[in-house]
Amino acid sequence: MMKRHFLTLSILFLTLLSCKNEQKKEVAVSKKATTETKNAISETKIIPVSHATAVIEFDNSTIYLDPTGTADDFASFKKADYVLITDIHGDHMNLNTLKALELSNSTVIAPEAVAKNLSELKVKEIITINNDETKSFSNFKIEAIPMYNLRKEALKFHSKGRGNGYVLTIANERIYFSGDTEDIPEMRNLKNIDKAFVCMNLPYTMNVESAADGVLAFKPKKVYPYHYRGTNGLSDVTKFKEIIKEKDKEIEVIQWNWYPNRKKE
Repeated sequence: MMKRHFLTLSILFLTLLSCKNEQKKEVAVSKKATTETKNAISETKIIPVSHATAVIEFDNSTIYLDPTGTADDFASFKKADYVLITDIHGDHMNLNTLKALELSNSTVIAPEAVAKNLSELKVKEIITINNDETKSFSNFKIEAIPMYNLRKEALKFHSKGRGNGYVLTIANERIYFSGDTEDIPEMRNLKNIDKAFVCMNLPYTMNVESAADGVLAFKPKKVYPYHYRGTNGLSDVTKFKEIIKEKDKEIEVIQWNWYPNRKKE
């Protein structure tokens, strides 16, 4: 009788222990799934297409930045939820490209100088944003940063107030796209930038030395040279990297090839 009672208690104890272990496993699996979900939400992919054109993917949303080229260049991406345009020039606002893309469910965000040229597009909505304005959306925020030339001989290219650079706040990241600019005070005074995409091409924007000097002033965590083709070919982005590394090793310079086919827009 005693043996049978002891056996029953043993079985009961083992059963309870097994249930407790299963509960721990379930909690661990649940925590892991939550962590993976958070990581998935916070992950932002930025894919270079060409020159000033990029695709930004995050949290089931897709942004086309300055889309140029052909519709085929965007065939491997999801349709744009948002199209973000910096300026009126053809390497930023290309009407042929915009008309070729399926944008009926897309919101276009652009400065007034751009927006007034987009009336023929079949899009969901056009939102005008000008220098120093901020717009908030469901899962990101946009700040319009001035972009313009400083050198007397270059003032004809980009006048102050016409185009925008942008700071996108996505999850916990602040991502800066300079647009066509020189190392203006508004860029040098930026704060808490995680990733910066900075132009450098003469005669339209600035040389690599000026670009590096501007970057050293606002100190992003990471900087990516982009928009670096000028009238005399590609700028020396390797030299840009060397200047940054010599003066501030905390800033990581990442070089992407924005001109794989050397195609001309």
